[in-house]
Amino acid sequence: MSISGSMYTGVSGLNSHSEAMSVISDNIANVNTVGFKSSRANFGDILGGMIGSDRIGNGSMVTSVQTMFGQGSLVGTGNTTDLALQGDGFFMVTPPGGSSPLYTRAGQVQLDQDGYLVNQQGMRMMGYGVDAAGEISSSTSELQLPTTALPPTATTQMELRANLGAQVPVTTAPFDVDSPDTTSQYQTSVTVYDSVGEAHQVELYFTKMSDSPQQWEVNATATASEVEPPAATGRALLATGTLEFNPDGSLAANSLTNVNVTWAGAAAADIAVDFGTPTAAGGTGIDGITGYAGDSAASFINQDGNSSGDLGGIAIGDDGTITGQYTNGESRVLGQIATARFIAPDGLQREGAGLYSATLAAGDPTIAPPGQGSHGILVSGSLESSNVDLAAEFVNLIAVQRGFQSNSRTISTADEMLNEVVNIKR
Repeated sequence: MSISGSMYTGVSGLNSHSEAMSVISDNIANVNTVGFKSSRANFGDILGGMIGSDRIGNGSMVTSVQTMFGQGSLVGTGNTTDLALQGDGFFMVTPPGGSSPLYTRAGQVQLDQDGYLVNQQGMRMMGYGVDAAGEISSSTSELQLPTTALPPTATTQMELRANLGAQVPVTTAPFDVDSPDTTSQYQTSVTVYDSVGEAHQVELYFTKMSDSPQQWEVNATATASEVEPPAATGRALLATGTLEFNPDGSLAANSLTNVNVTWAGAAAADIAVDFGTPTAAGGTGIDGITGYAGDSAASFINQDGNSSGDLGGIAIGDDGTITGQYTNGESRVLGQIATARFIAPDGLQREGAGLYSATLAAGDPTIAPPGQGSHGILVSGSLESSNVDLAAEFVNLIAVQRGFQSNSRTISTADEMLNEVVNIKR
């Protein structure tokens, strides 16, 4: 190799180390970029010729810039729609126009005015929607959450778990709907809803009729003005039944199984009453109302209706399931976030803004919810920070700087040698 060839070899070293410096600078510049993955410049030698029978090099070059997809640390933000993946995988977003999806680890998303989950560039996140029955779809699409009000649901069943004190004395006065408090020994209420979502209080009054066997009369009532036709008195009697207990206090029989009522301004309702399964019906008699000694008290009251409600917020589980929290206290599954995993993520093409596009080198993605198979779990309220190691980058910076200085020295040394050759003629 000639002296001038040595100079050009040094130039190749300057160029390759300059390119490596650009990679390191890019890493350091993105040390606080959410979801950023650091890069590494891979050097390779250049074959330049022969000396005798041996091949010699002609400098160096950067053969590739490799993206390092190591896990970045998770930083809690407390914002529900800040998302991070712990493990392998990428979020999927679609650019405007509905072209092929792009992939990212940056999980700063938010709901737009149409209910879509979008990232900071306005790209829509992909996931699994829900059908009218609330079932999660098996195919992915742009994830749009329903933001309309939750419609009311009329009560069709009410459930009561309680004890009626066995030591309570028998009363001889019959139940009087006009004086319910003085003609009953225990009272509790259940809030039920009609077909338009209006709440009503169904008051249940219990009156002990006999000790042997232990029998109680139960009367279901409501405010007179809330039913049709309205009752003449303050309260309307909706239904009457008898509860009979075995000697051990378990429920033997129950004749009040339904309450039929037409609420004012709403459809007629048929409400099933669950006081537990009596022994006469093959049950244990202790899974509902019992007649044990002690205070008369209810331990559990439930019903299946609700009023209308607006979407008040969302919660996102580690499997990507999005649950809507409504102002009426109800919750509904609204969708599920999808993630993509590649066999060779190093083959993805960097597109900027934390986005990557698929290539043949990366392979075909496998699509699944977070946590399924080898897909990482989702962490709501957190973001994945850059995986740049500043200490390592500064060490690499020093090494590249020294390499650049050394190559510049070879050029200056070759120049001195060439100058000596020129001076031979003098």
